[in-house]
Order: sequence, then C-alpha cells, then structure tokens
Amino acid sequence: MSNNTGNTIIALLTGATIGAGLGLLYAPKSGKETRKDLKDGANDLKDSLSSQYDDISHQLADFTNRTKNDIEKRLEHTFNSTNQKADDMLSKLQAELDELKKKNEKLQKELKSATK
Repeated sequence: MSNNTGNTIIALLTGATIGAGLGLLYAPKSGKETRKDLKDGANDLKDSLSSQYDDISHQLADFTNRTKNDIEKRLEHTFNSTNQKADDMLSKLQAELDELKKKNEKLQKELKSATK
C-alpha cells in the first residue's frame, strides 16, 4: 500500500471518528435517530473503504502483471542472446576442428610419403 493511500485511510478514519463524536455531543436527536445516523455513517465508511480496497487491489494486480511480463521478456531476451552466443561458439569450434582434421590428414599423408 502506498504511503499516500495509507495516509488517506488514516485521515478518513480519524475524520469519521471525530465527526461521529461531535455529532453525538451536539445533535439534538433522539437515541433512535442517533443510532440510525451512526449506522448510516458506518455503512458509508464501509462502502468507502471497500471501494478504496478494490482500487488498490486492481492497481496491485496491474503492477504485478506488468512486472511479470517485463521479467518474462527480459529472461527470453537473455536466453535467446545466450543461445545465439553458444551457437556462434560451437560453429567456431566446429570450424577449427574441421581445420585440424584437414591438417592431420595432410600430416598423415606426408608421414606415409616420407616412410616409403
């Protein structure tokens, strides 16, 4: 949860608590009306917090998906790059091996010619 969101929730809860307390002290309503007002206020607060929770959940899910996709792309790029480099090295080694085989055949022919 970001710091701003946490501060917003704390400010909302603090304001609701102070408002409810002042309302109880100064409201010229009956107990039944006051209880109804408190219940309505609690429901409004619950709805507000639920909405904020949903927003934060969606933001977190979006961030997670973007991060996952970014990591997958980077890993794929790294894997492809590593495979290409390995293929290049194998090709060079194969070329050098072929050259050594040719030199070996030439030396074998020279040795046979020299021993005759």
